[in-house]
Amino acid sequence: MPKIVSLALGFAGLVAFGAAALADTTDVTWQKRILVPKAGVHCRDDANCFNRYHSAIEPVSRADPGDVITFETRDALDSDLALDSTADDVTAIDLNLVHPMTGPVYINGALRGDVLAVTLIDIEPDQYGYTVIVPGFGFLRDLFTEPHVVNWRLSRLGAVSEQMPGIRVPFAPFMGSVGVLPGEPEVDKWLAREGALAEAGGVALMPQPIGAQPDAVCGPQGSHKDKCLRTIPPRENGGNMDVKQMQIGTTLLLPCFVEGCGLFVGDVHFAQGDGEVSGTAVEMGAKVTVTTEILRGKGKDITSPHFEGGQELKALAPGEFYATLGFPLKAKGMIPPYVSYLDSRKITDLENLNEDLTLAARNALIEMIDYLVREKGLTREQAYILCSVAVDLRIGQVVDVPNYTVSAILPLTVFEGR
Repeated sequence: MPKIVSLALGFAGLVAFGAAALADTTDVTWQKRILVPKAGVHCRDDANCFNRYHSAIEPVSRADPGDVITFETRDALDSDLALDSTADDVTAIDLNLVHPMTGPVYINGALRGDVLAVTLIDIEPDQYGYTVIVPGFGFLRDLFTEPHVVNWRLSRLGAVSEQMPGIRVPFAPFMGSVGVLPGEPEVDKWLAREGALAEAGGVALMPQPIGAQPDAVCGPQGSHKDKCLRTIPPRENGGNMDVKQMQIGTTLLLPCFVEGCGLFVGDVHFAQGDGEVSGTAVEMGAKVTVTTEILRGKGKDITSPHFEGGQELKALAPGEFYATLGFPLKAKGMIPPYVSYLDSRKITDLENLNEDLTLAARNALIEMIDYLVREKGLTREQAYILCSVAVDLRIGQVVDVPNYTVSAILPLTVFEGR
């Protein structure tokens, strides 16, 4: 017995005195952690925030490959929306402020021509999120012309809203926007091609200094005010890709266009359906944690972002579901809004368009909205919002000319008590 007591006292002494430098395992680290915090109410108040792209934007932090980087991000609209927000608040949103990005972060050792591998480690959601219908924006902007908002209470257990009773949207977070800064050649090239589209009557957002950040580079008196790219369209540098399969655990591969790459993150989504059809997902601010790796000289192998993963997509597969199908069919005399700029008499007179995935997706979505209104008792606005955050538009086939097939897949598990 005395020996046992002696051993116990010896171990206690080791804990108390011999290992006094370590409080517990929390103090044992092997990776450097970099925090890119947010400050102030809006992007304009925050030196770590910007909402335009240009190579002249300076990095706000530096990190080595392998460091754990946490970005504190704002919601996509840089808004003042809250749990009591109404449609009137949507009308007041300034779209010149879209999207606030946190960064850029200079990755030490990265060069133009490299690839930056960005692995998503974690997303910590804010407690509030929203989904809105903004007049003039969204896939069915010609059919949904009035502002609307759904305010969500968020936790890792799901998103719920008093405006969507009986519905719980599972937590499936991802970075809606993530990318690297473009180089000067890319800025010039992308502005030229988007300008040509705008001149032809297409939808392309050209540089807008009002509301632009950083003000010194992109604002009304900024050094490059006429060349700062808008953040809404995704491009070869990544940006607003809105791909929900980029889940925690996946690795995004981005071609690097400037020294240090200039990594940024923003527009984080709590959940989204493939398509984000109303124009927004369950939008939220969040803390996003990533690590990076430099793939030297690999930029020659990819011209746009790629991503890879393991088993992450299995968690996104629906259990019970209901699906609708769409084909490229329309009423004679109707011109779909996405081709109106072509001003084609041929399109007007046709009832069947050739190999048109967009029209097929539109029809599948309208069928799903009709189903939700008829069978689930939702309003049309509720149905459109639910489709935006939970319904997946999927390509069925692209060979059976002239009618390509798109399905809209609704996971029935979003309905509580089913």
